[in-house]
Amino acid sequence: MPNLDLPILVVDDAKFSSMVVGRALRKAGYRDVRIANNAPDGLKLMEERAVSVLIADWLMPEMDGLELTDRVRQQDEQDNHYTYVILLTARESVEALAEAFDRGVDDFIYKSDMTKQLISRIYAADRMADRQNTLLTANSLLMENNRELEKTNIIDLETGLCNNLYARERLSKSLRQAESRGGASAYVLVGIRNWQSLKRQHSAATMSELAIGIGRRLNHLIRPMDALCRAGDNQYAIIAHFDQSDNCSTTAFRRVFDGINHKALKTTAGYISVEAGMVLCKADAQGGTPSVQEMERAAVQGLVDAYETRRFVETAPNMAASA
Repeated sequence: MPNLDLPILVVDDAKFSSMVVGRALRKAGYRDVRIANNAPDGLKLMEERAVSVLIADWLMPEMDGLELTDRVRQQDEQDNHYTYVILLTARESVEALAEAFDRGVDDFIYKSDMTKQLISRIYAADRMADRQNTLLTANSLLMENNRELEKTNIIDLETGLCNNLYARERLSKSLRQAESRGGASAYVLVGIRNWQSLKRQHSAATMSELAIGIGRRLNHLIRPMDALCRAGDNQYAIIAHFDQSDNCSTTAFRRVFDGINHKALKTTAGYISVEAGMVLCKADAQGGTPSVQEMERAAVQGLVDAYETRRFVETAPNMAASA
C-alpha cells in the first residue's frame, strides 16, 4: 500500500507544470504535497520541514535542477536524511543523464510522458526513500550505542589488555587503599621511545604485532597481582600496591625494565628491538594522597627524563602545584 502521507515537494518555475504535477499527486491520494515556484523557495520549505521526495524541473532560472540537487545533498548530509530527487526533463541524451546521476539525481520523468510515469515513479521513490532513511536512522542509533559502549569499555581492542579507563580506576582504588590501610601505590609508565621511528619502517600489521608482543612480554614480567594496561599508542601502565612503602622502588620493577629493553621481539617482519623508557611514580599516605591526574601528570613528566637519560627513573606527584 502506498504511503499517502509521503511528504513531497514540487519545484518548478512554470506554474502550469507544477499545477499539473500537484493535481495528479492529490488525485492519487497524496495529502502532503507542497509546491514552490523556484529553487530558493523550495530549499526554504525543505529547511522548515524535510521531504522524502523532491520533484524538480531541470531547467529553471537562478538555480537549475542539478544545482538544487547539490544543495539538497548538502542539507541531507547535515540533517542525516535522504531525499529522493526526481527531475522533470525534456533532455534524453545519455551524456546529460549520466551527468545528472553523477550529481546525485535519483530518477527522471520525461515531460512528454509525465502523466503516465509520475505515480509509478512516486511509488518507487517512496520505497527507496523509506529504506534509505530507515538505514540512516539505524546507523545513527548504532553510532550512539558505540559511543556509549566506548565510554564504559575497559579493553584495548588491539592488544586485549585493559585500557587507560581501567588503569585510572585501578590506580584510584590503590590510592584509596594506601590512604586507609597504609603502604604505597605505584604507577609505572613504560614508553617505547623509538615507536615513531619503527612506524616509519614497518607496516601497520607489523606494528600491531609489536604492540601485542610488548603487552605479552610485560605481562610475563610483572607480579601476578599487578595490573597491566595500555595507556596509549606506545605507552603501557603498570599499577601495583605495596604493603610496605619501602618496597615500592625501581628495584621492584628492574626485571621489567631489563626484560623489555634487552631482548628483541619476534614478528613476521623479523626480530624487532624496542627502546623503552620507564618511570615509577610512587605515592603513600605519609606524603598525602594525590589524585589520579596528579599521578599521571608526574609520570608523563618523568618519562621525558627517562627518555633523555635512558634510565629507569623514580618520581612523585607534585600536589603543591595543583593546590
